[in-house]
Amino acid sequence: MGMFSRITDIINANLNSLLEKAENPEKMIRLIIQEMEETLVEVRSAAAKNIAEKKTLLRQVRNVETKVADWQVKAELALSKGRDDLARSALQQKNTAAGQLEALQAELNTLDELLVGVQDDSQRLQDKLSEAKRRQESIIMRQQSAEVRLKARETINKESIERSIEKFERYQQKIDGLEAQVEAYDFTQNQSLESQFAELENEDAIEQELAQMKKKVANA
Repeated sequence: MGMFSRITDIINANLNSLLEKAENPEKMIRLIIQEMEETLVEVRSAAAKNIAEKKTLLRQVRNVETKVADWQVKAELALSKGRDDLARSALQQKNTAAGQLEALQAELNTLDELLVGVQDDSQRLQDKLSEAKRRQESIIMRQQSAEVRLKARETINKESIERSIEKFERYQQKIDGLEAQVEAYDFTQNQSLESQFAELENEDAIEQELAQMKKKVANA
């Protein structure tokens, strides 16, 4: 992934800084955890290989130690039998084996130091991985909390909008009712005027008819 190049990079990584710079912290923390887990597997695999190598070295050390002891016994036996030449040869073999033993012990010491370092790195990696997983849980909880708050606000806004619409509709209905009352008043007023004019016209017609009847009676 290229996020970390060495174990030291992971151990010294500032997760807060990495996540603050990330556009997508949740994705970033997943990638960090994945790389840490892969690195931890590699470290444990290397540790297992070193442990197996140590066991091999220990067997070799025991074998060479046995050779050193055997040549010592043989040298003493030859010397007791008056065979200085054989005793000398046995001591030479013993010294050769002792040199091998010294080299093996030095290699074993180096391997022990390496194993201590690997074990320490493994523990520090595990601690860093645990920290990253805690951060992941925190990020997930914060995201879920933010989603809940956003949903709550959307619900509140929706309810607020609906209440505003209902309030406007009630206000509009009130205005419609007032306008209807005005129109009804105007209508009744117009009807009243028309009836008054109709009554006047009716009175004129009666008067005209009465005048004609009087004229007719007078001429008879």
